[in-house]
Amino acid sequence: MARGTAADPARAEPTETAETGKRTYQVEALAKGLRILSLFDEKRTSMKLTEMATETGIPLPTAFRMAATLVTEGFLEQLADGEYRPAPKVLTLGFASLRGLDLVQLADGPLRRLSAVTGQTVNLGTLAGDRVLYLIRIRNNDLVTANIQVGSQLSAVSTSIGKLLLGMLDETELLRRVTEDSFDGSAGPNAIRSLDELIPALDEIRERGWAIQDEELAYGLRSVAAPIHDETGAVVAGVNVAVPAREFPVRRLRQELLPRLLDACGEVSRLLGGH
Repeated sequence: MARGTAADPARAEPTETAETGKRTYQVEALAKGLRILSLFDEKRTSMKLTEMATETGIPLPTAFRMAATLVTEGFLEQLADGEYRPAPKVLTLGFASLRGLDLVQLADGPLRRLSAVTGQTVNLGTLAGDRVLYLIRIRNNDLVTANIQVGSQLSAVSTSIGKLLLGMLDETELLRRVTEDSFDGSAGPNAIRSLDELIPALDEIRERGWAIQDEELAYGLRSVAAPIHDETGAVVAGVNVAVPAREFPVRRLRQELLPRLLDACGEVSRLLGGH
């Protein structure tokens, strides 16, 4: 058979979707492999082949071939009990790609100085659907969220960065991202439990330009977040300072840490061409 024909499984042929009428160039085998990798997170670090098939809707024989290929390529590893978990190659590639972002490179110095001067943990994140994706984490103290690292994702409605960035969305985009399921990861005693509770909080955040998380993500954790703007004035990311609640009541968080946080975010914004 000649190379480049429609029967070549490695070649992406354009197809027209019924919903949009637009042509796409999706390689289905690659898409299935990526769906399998996306199943793993902080809470689910390993899983059985049957779970992969059920979660993705991929037939079990196909899931087996996908998993075997990912093991061969170094993206998954199989444990003694038969379960699979991400291999170090996944973490290396993810970290390398995140570190390559201009935003991350420019923010690194100012945020390290912020962490040094406050003695607290500093994070930078962006929105990924209804979650916050962490791009920088400079950990300086023993927080209850010690398992967070670069590449981790947390529920946006429970985090200061998440609420800050959600507050900058218009109503249509907010309702597209946030659903009832978005509140499932809220574990703290002061967690926001519904969209009806969230919207007034976002209105207040939008008006003042910064956000506080007061034991909403987890018991014993507070944080304050401020935005980073690009050259167009758009908010492209958020930075927070996370602290143990027992040491920092909300008033101290606002008086001592917020001004330094705003200065650091202003410095990063200027490096990006913003104001």
